[in-house]
Amino acid sequence: MIDKGTAKPKSKKPAVERQISPEAKSDDLDSLLRPQKLVHFTGQEKLKANLSILIEAARLRGEPLDHVLFHGPPGLGKTTLSHIIANEMDVNIRITAGPAIERAGDLAAILTNLRAGDILFIDEIHRLGRAVEEILYPAMEDFVLDIVVGKGPGAKNVRLKLPKFTVIGATTRLALLTAPLRARFGALYRMDFYELEAITQIVMRGARIVDMPIEEAGAAEIARRSRGTPRVALRMLRRVRDYAQVRGDGKIDQATAVAALDLLEIDSLGLDDLDRRVLETIIHNFNGGPVGLDTIAASISEESDTIMDVVEPYLLQLGFLARTARGRTATHNAYKHLGVPIDPDQGSQADDSAKQATLF
Repeated sequence: MIDKGTAKPKSKKPAVERQISPEAKSDDLDSLLRPQKLVHFTGQEKLKANLSILIEAARLRGEPLDHVLFHGPPGLGKTTLSHIIANEMDVNIRITAGPAIERAGDLAAILTNLRAGDILFIDEIHRLGRAVEEILYPAMEDFVLDIVVGKGPGAKNVRLKLPKFTVIGATTRLALLTAPLRARFGALYRMDFYELEAITQIVMRGARIVDMPIEEAGAAEIARRSRGTPRVALRMLRRVRDYAQVRGDGKIDQATAVAALDLLEIDSLGLDDLDRRVLETIIHNFNGGPVGLDTIAASISEESDTIMDVVEPYLLQLGFLARTARGRTATHNAYKHLGVPIDPDQGSQADDSAKQATLF
């Protein structure tokens, strides 16, 4: 139980988002562009509704939040939501990542420094080692830490009681999370790509915070090319902001946004050089597919994980790529977007592969 008497008093004043000058440092931008309250978080409406109920119920009972797992493509706000939850619950948050916890002792050191109600955020939680997971299971379920002291016949198992805390996990690869670990999370939320309107609002809000004049048409142009991902949209906003200050009149309108993003080789649908190389390799080198992921990666000198996690989700969403049991295939839409003539044989093959993709 959290002691209500020791909780910090809540401010009655409405939250006001701070503005910063165009010369602000990158660290300031990173922190200030990230919303601090659930009311300032744009998009993911169903998730927000469920999360607000979860938070309010825990606060009413005076209990720590149940363990939460966010999963979905990168850049959609999993880390931001963990900070928002900590702010809404008025507790401390400890941030780490799966690859950073190499030994069971590393996790034990983190857990023993947590206080009642604190949040432990583990990014890339699917990359935790098996030995580390074994320590995490009883900590999440029973709030105890089992430590083996000594070696050989004289070794003893010591059980330490931990304060009740909350684990928030984030993963882009839910399938790689072991079933026992996944079962210990009381709330699982999938984060999807954002709608154009939501991304436009995020860009407009970001421009206000950095005190950059922007027209809605300019924000919408950035949003259209952002792949439905806030992280990408805010990164583009920074680059368009640079372009507007150096080559423009200091204001972001649609023409300025188009010129800046064209210079960055980001096309009207948000495809960058890597996306186009993947599609062009499938089309030109392998007759439109099907072709295996590792073969594509080797052909363009990229990691297969990068293609699977960064490139494929958006190409699949656009309908430019079909993923089948035999490999990846470029669809009619990909040919049209790249301006490549469609061979009748390749076209029928792409259609057949697209139909098969619904089975996998």
